[in-house]
Amino acid sequence: MGNRRFMGTGGTGRTRLAALAATFVMVLAGGMVSTPASAQIAGTKHNLGTSGVAGNNRFSATAEICVFCHTPHGADNSAAVPLWNRTLVSGSYTTYDSLGTSSLDGRVAPVGSVSIACLSCHDGVQSMSAVINAPGSGLSNATWTAGTWTGTNQTGGVMTGVAALGTDLTNDHPIGIQYGGGGYSTAALTGPARDGDFKAAATQLVGTTQVWWVDTEATPNGTRQKTDLPLYTRGTGGTNVGYTGQTLPEPFVECASCHDPHTANPTFLRIQNTGSAVCLACHTK
Repeated sequence: MGNRRFMGTGGTGRTRLAALAATFVMVLAGGMVSTPASAQIAGTKHNLGTSGVAGNNRFSATAEICVFCHTPHGADNSAAVPLWNRTLVSGSYTTYDSLGTSSLDGRVAPVGSVSIACLSCHDGVQSMSAVINAPGSGLSNATWTAGTWTGTNQTGGVMTGVAALGTDLTNDHPIGIQYGGGGYSTAALTGPARDGDFKAAATQLVGTTQVWWVDTEATPNGTRQKTDLPLYTRGTGGTNVGYTGQTLPEPFVECASCHDPHTANPTFLRIQNTGSAVCLACHTK
């Protein structure tokens, strides 16, 4: 599509430019969200700027919303999330599989993928204002770091309370775990899952990446939507290295399988959990 169609000075060109400017599209692990992210989170606890809700954690140095997670330039390109504005913590995490429970039949990879981005705030190790790039052209680091935090669930910007998961994840739902006990891979797109207590995952090719998800509709429609539960494809190389014996990319359950940071749902769940709907989307219990 030629540039003139968008950059012309006529009414049509201006209309198209306005439409583009009004629409923010975010691609997350192959998933597309076409609603403005700030419209979803402005009134939630993920709005950490001064425009946030009184009583929630807020940082005095900016009224911006997106900057605490995203930056348009100079992002951490090791993160499996778009334009990540935080340094990923490479600390040691203790994961659920260390408990040795007999009910765990999926193999667990080291903490990585989208989950380590979530944990860059939620492990309570570094401040929520520890961003790579402060907002605004020419804003000095001194101006940003001189900001102060208010709110009851933080100490100097370091998260505390129930949302601070820490580095011991043994009391949390497993992350970085094969969906359904394994069975899915780029060589076995539709499985089946090795564990019959899990519902079937849907799949499609997005670009060059095979992606999987779990439909949350009462009658699965096979179409990936914002309210479905995404599974995250982890391969054998780069920062997403899995575990010894993993030879093909396959779907894993991560933090963002159940939680969407851009929703206004309670606890940022992808769907309301009425009647344990989130749990029963995957588990046949």
